[in-house]
Amino acid sequence: MTHSRSIRRLAAAAFTLALSTGTTLAGEIVVYNASDSVNTAIVAAFEKKHPDIKVKFVSGSTGPIAERAIAEKTKPQADIVYLVNNVALEQLKQAGVFEPYEPKESKINADFRDPDGFYNKYFATTMCMVVNKDRLAQKNLPMPATWEDLIKPVYAKEISLPSPLKSGTGGAILTTFVDAFGWPFVENLNANVYQYSDGGSGGAALAGSGEVAIGLTFDTTCFETKSSGKPVEIVYGRITPNVAEGGGLVAGGPNPAEAKIFLDFMASEDAAAVLGKVVGATAVPGHGLVDLNTITLWKMRRPVDIAEFRKEFASRILKQ
Repeated sequence: MTHSRSIRRLAAAAFTLALSTGTTLAGEIVVYNASDSVNTAIVAAFEKKHPDIKVKFVSGSTGPIAERAIAEKTKPQADIVYLVNNVALEQLKQAGVFEPYEPKESKINADFRDPDGFYNKYFATTMCMVVNKDRLAQKNLPMPATWEDLIKPVYAKEISLPSPLKSGTGGAILTTFVDAFGWPFVENLNANVYQYSDGGSGGAALAGSGEVAIGLTFDTTCFETKSSGKPVEIVYGRITPNVAEGGGLVAGGPNPAEAKIFLDFMASEDAAAVLGKVVGATAVPGHGLVDLNTITLWKMRRPVDIAEFRKEFASRILKQ
């Protein structure tokens, strides 16, 4: 037997042994994501658990990421699209980008699962108030308990929140208010607004410094502001505006076996433990900053066209 033939036979035997023993061969997956900070932590944890699978990723904002996946539908380049918001998840489902896959031994709460199995949501970003206690005392103002309290005349020019024209957080808060209470509520709230910030954390910054009494923002900023030593309380309203983010399996993607292993990981306690350090409320109970048993996530009653909403907000509110 020649040396080269011997090597080929040994290689073939090793391949057969790997298949018979269930050993995972080295592979890769390509993921599209819309949250670099979360993706970095997740990929590091996944590759530590599955060192034989290399994760390649493309990052971007939710809109462009979803549009790219839809444009590539006939010849998919990605195996997974994830860390995109609930609007994009439904858009990708309806466009035929996703195929159903139910992760093995999933720990994800039923409320975070697509009923048709096309995607799972992994966490919710919840919206809350940062309330400066010193400012309340100085101005002799009551502590707000619900969102409805914020339109009371006593809070005139004491509220700051992100602009929905420039911030996804502002969009989530105000579209929820319109869905739950109607445009007149937002118009009345505007009478009490001191400033609309460009970014999602701007309102919290003003409340933390005592420039206003109440800042509206998202959960991680609320908790960071309080933990920094500012004299603030975190208040959740009667209902909770929120944005959920998740992902799904790309139909016809190049690496389906490895992609399913990644999605199994995303539905596990291990992934939830990682997410719990960087997000507000995880879909797997027991992790994250926010206990979902203590709040009521608002489920939108009407679909939101954010472009149309922004036009109406500019017309109704900014022209007042």
